[in-house]
Amino acid sequence: MQLDQYISDLLYRYECVIVPGFGAFLTQYQPAIIHDSTHAFYPPKKKLSFNAQLTDTDGLLANYIAKKEMIPHEDANTKIASYVRFIFDGLHKGSAMEFKSIGSFKLSEENALQFEPSYQLNHLSSSFGLSSFTSPQIAREIYKEEVEALEEKAAIAFIPESSASSGWMKYAAVALIGIGIAGFGGFNYLKNVEAHNYAAEQEAESQINEKIQQATFLIENPVPAITLDLIQPKGKYHVVAGAFRVKENAEKRIQQLQSKGYDKARLVGVNKFGLHQVVYGSYSNAQEALAILRNVRKEDNKTAWLDVREL
Repeated sequence: MQLDQYISDLLYRYECVIVPGFGAFLTQYQPAIIHDSTHAFYPPKKKLSFNAQLTDTDGLLANYIAKKEMIPHEDANTKIASYVRFIFDGLHKGSAMEFKSIGSFKLSEENALQFEPSYQLNHLSSSFGLSSFTSPQIAREIYKEEVEALEEKAAIAFIPESSASSGWMKYAAVALIGIGIAGFGGFNYLKNVEAHNYAAEQEAESQINEKIQQATFLIENPVPAITLDLIQPKGKYHVVAGAFRVKENAEKRIQQLQSKGYDKARLVGVNKFGLHQVVYGSYSNAQEALAILRNVRKEDNKTAWLDVREL
């Protein structure tokens, strides 16, 4: 008789299954756990234990066997008693007796019944199909330090979104760069930006993912950090030199640009990515801004770009 299989079936549904004349299998809910040293994740489960003092029948096991094998209740009790004698005979001969998917039994030197639960099967039905797994520890602080160290030498160029009040200008920066390179369309093309929003957005996102890992320029001899007051620039066309997570790096870049003759270089605030944005200058006229951008890309910074938004 597959008594161990019948017990296992009932453990999915009940917290206590008594084997008359032998003892009771008990389950207790155990929540999901994470092992601190191995970083292993274990799903919720039913923790198995055994109580040799609970031997009086409650009829649960016998009723289940009678229903499964379609036999009278008394015959089911007889089969259980026969199986229990078989288990005790093996234990007294010094053998370890195993209940498949439940655990194993043996007798101690003091002739006490000892139970070792099996961990091969989780009897918690809500965790069916879940298994343990190991995940490496996430070292966020290390990555943050690496990014800050990179910014000492290189800026991170981002193309930000405009404010909600000027939604149709959302990615006009990418469109304007295309106009400057192609050499035609100029300011008139700005009127048709809305029709190209989706394509521009995809290109902008691509540039964000690429530039976050790359340097836009190299500062070989960084000058000492200075404190600069933010001056609100005039004009909505901004020729951007780069964006920095650390404000001191942005201030060093401004001083470098001003030493090269870009007197209008300044900070224009923090963009939506939390980066301090540095510009060569801000202009009210689109044609003037495009001309400055072409000159900057030719003489100083090939990755400079145009941000069109009201600050």
